[in-house]
Amino acid sequence: MKKSRLGRGLDSLIPTESAIKPSDVQQVALNAITPNPHQPRTRFAKEQLAELAESIRTYGVIQPLIVKEASGGRYILIAGERRLQAAKLAGLATVPVVSREASDQDLVELALVENVQREDLSPLETAEAYEHMHTAFKLSHEDIARRVGKSRVAITNTLGLLELSEAVKKALLNEEISEGHARALKALDTAQAQSAAVRSVIQQGLSVRQTEELVRKLKGVKPKKASKRGASAEIRNLQDELRDALGTKVNLQHGRKGGRITVFYYSDEELDSLVARLMRKRG
Repeated sequence: MKKSRLGRGLDSLIPTESAIKPSDVQQVALNAITPNPHQPRTRFAKEQLAELAESIRTYGVIQPLIVKEASGGRYILIAGERRLQAAKLAGLATVPVVSREASDQDLVELALVENVQREDLSPLETAEAYEHMHTAFKLSHEDIARRVGKSRVAITNTLGLLELSEAVKKALLNEEISEGHARALKALDTAQAQSAAVRSVIQQGLSVRQTEELVRKLKGVKPKKASKRGASAEIRNLQDELRDALGTKVNLQHGRKGGRITVFYYSDEELDSLVARLMRKRG
């Protein structure tokens, strides 16, 4: 299921720690490094940066930053945005770097891949980065998928978030709603309807399933009639809790001698996310 996370040739730009020779590393003044202009990440968690800065004060920058030489003795950052920010916070004057040749497209792809691997980007930041790759370099959704190790459907679904109303985008960016909520709200046809619905979702603290039900109601879709022997309220509540915890559709069938839990996913990206979440729970 896992695909290469880097586009063709890009893996040579970010060498593994064991592949870096001491002779490749040089100390460069921190103020001589310009952040990657195509960095898709616009928000950095202050607590995490503070923790990394404290570690850097104690142990230094263990893994060199990857940079591209520019004119006038300056450098453009290719990879290592968090380390660069934390080094500034720690008050360092210089940092270790490894210099590589890179095109503008490499800068975009590497910044995106580095953040995708760390799961540091918000859904909207990821969508905007995909859109930039699509428009600036004429890459198809399939091309982008190969470069970042996602399915084509996942790329298309993420890009669809850019079509949301500004109110829904703001709520998603501020983490007032999840990506599951946003996808449900996208089914509403107008920005006004989406904006009104997202206010209800936030004010009432609706789950993803409840949001889907709200959207169906607003669209005039009649709810399905419950079967005569439907699941008990306790089982339905457990099913809803599982759905909210996993962020996807869950079907819980329970009987006197056991039962079955079915977890649904709709793309390779969602499967990878589910597996990672379940493995973390197990650990």
